[in-house]
Amino acid sequence: MSQAQSKRVTSRAHPADPCTVVIFGAAGDLTSRLVVPALYNMRRTGLLSDNFSVIGFNHGKMADNAWKKSLHTALERYVGNAGARLDEEAWGWLSSQMSYHAGDFDDLSAFQSLATKLKDAERRRGTQGNVLFYLATPERFFGDVIEQLKTAGLVDDGGADGKFWRRVIIEKPFGHDLASAHALNERILKVLREDQIYRIDHFLGKETVQNIMAFRFANGLFEPIWNRDRIDHVQITVAETVGVERRGSFYEQTGALRDMVPNHLFQLLAMVAMEPPTSFDAEAVRTRKAETIEAIRPIQPEDAVRGQYGPGAVNNQLATSYRDEPNVAPDSVTETFVALKLSIDTWRWSGVPFYLRTGKHMGRRTTEIAIRFKSAPFAPFRGTGMDAFGPDWLVLQIQPDEGISLQFDVKRPGPRVELAPVRMDFKYADWFRAEPNVGYETLLYDCMTGDATLFQRADMVEACWRAVQPILDDWAQRTPADFPNYASGSAGPASADTLLALGGRSWRPLNSAAELNARRTAKPKVDASASAEKKPGARKTAKRAAVKKTARVAAPKKAATKKATPARKVAVKKAPAKKAAVKKAPVKKSAAARKAAPVKKAAVAVKKAVVAKRARKK
Repeated sequence: MSQAQSKRVTSRAHPADPCTVVIFGAAGDLTSRLVVPALYNMRRTGLLSDNFSVIGFNHGKMADNAWKKSLHTALERYVGNAGARLDEEAWGWLSSQMSYHAGDFDDLSAFQSLATKLKDAERRRGTQGNVLFYLATPERFFGDVIEQLKTAGLVDDGGADGKFWRRVIIEKPFGHDLASAHALNERILKVLREDQIYRIDHFLGKETVQNIMAFRFANGLFEPIWNRDRIDHVQITVAETVGVERRGSFYEQTGALRDMVPNHLFQLLAMVAMEPPTSFDAEAVRTRKAETIEAIRPIQPEDAVRGQYGPGAVNNQLATSYRDEPNVAPDSVTETFVALKLSIDTWRWSGVPFYLRTGKHMGRRTTEIAIRFKSAPFAPFRGTGMDAFGPDWLVLQIQPDEGISLQFDVKRPGPRVELAPVRMDFKYADWFRAEPNVGYETLLYDCMTGDATLFQRADMVEACWRAVQPILDDWAQRTPADFPNYASGSAGPASADTLLALGGRSWRPLNSAAELNARRTAKPKVDASASAEKKPGARKTAKRAAVKKTARVAAPKKAATKKATPARKVAVKKAPAKKAAVKKAPVKKSAAARKAAPVKKAAVAVKKAVVAKRARKK
């Protein structure tokens, strides 16, 4: 986009319905870090009704002003981190609508006095009796709180066509396996109708996730090739540079699989793989997503890899091992990394593998969906000295640097036929003025307006757990002997690479943008056909070299290291201090070498299998 072209404004919506938001767990981290900042941003962008109030429900007595002061401090930190100044006018209005209510979740009298406060808010604030209950609490309190709301008469709204509404937002995790998720659904649905329940997943509040459906179904260019005929495989990566931080106790009971796969990763998977809905009505979209999740073939243990981070360096900072984190057992076998290969049994995706991975203390923070297209026939390029095409990728970058990129091959300038990978990039920040956002604003607005498109139904929740249940059962019976098995700051354990290498594929490097830039500036390769004309017998040598290179495709980590070596040497010559730093960390090199070894073995195994197959045909 040219600098003269102004950025487009984001779309505007009418204010949400008048309502009161009751936050259970009002003194918790989720409230101060995400829920209240989201309400603050909604006020600034005109998404909140003027007839609005907030009641914070938490155990322990606290004055209204003390609660507001703690939230103000957290909000200043959030706004400061975004490089802005707190809008005191917006905060002043929001805080004037807030009050604190002390009570225990198992105390019926606290809920009865809450009913009195809600009546008062309806009279003084004009909220029309609409109430949004937000359960920002640990999972073990979900059922108790909802049953107390029922007993106190706080969820009755006269049905779907009533004059006012009562809705409940439930945070993840929704259960910890299939049985517990089914039991929780049964317990809640005895009290609430499905249209009153909003099972929230903050990943779906991100603009780039919501854009997936628009990108697929509003552009005639992509949907016709969105199938098994044109797509080789799909990779979904959610990599975090942070560790478990202060959540050691929670993580010990959860692990990466439960924490990320049945919700965040499967939601991204459903958006990519779903069939076109008949409309963008909430039920039509949710039905298509549920059908996709239900079509996931139960994942077998051999298609799952788990890992746990050891010591290392993340963002040039020393990082501790998971087992040395606070509130973590010194011999813990909880996984902090998961990689999966799964199949979707539908006509569109038959034979197309989906690879999912997520982990903590990884080399780079990124969330992306990468679609790898099948290669074109190579016949026209025979005799040009080339041995293969570069990969064609369509990448949906969810965070950071939200956008979409398309990578393909072009001819390198010059007299010879040589291809070079290039990339076209679209960045949201280049085209649209971004509003302050923590990812919850859209979701809260949808709850207040009754749009359930971005929320999970009971059947979808259970289908997600059903897909991963075989892995949970298998891992519960087998104790990993190699934990920790990947260094902090790396791309995960070597076995995750082997998972793809067995199919002749490889993960996209976490530093793929840097690698592509390095390829653009790399020197052109020697033309093998030209060398063959000058030197007798060189044609056979070039052919053997091509075979070796093809085998190395299954081990891209090693190839990437070789390509990066000259750049590293130049950097060392220019900066002696960096060279010294490299010498002090020989462990990192040996770890990389150990990681590449299984991948190399897998590549050799694949090559032998191909040779044997050809021999049998002869």
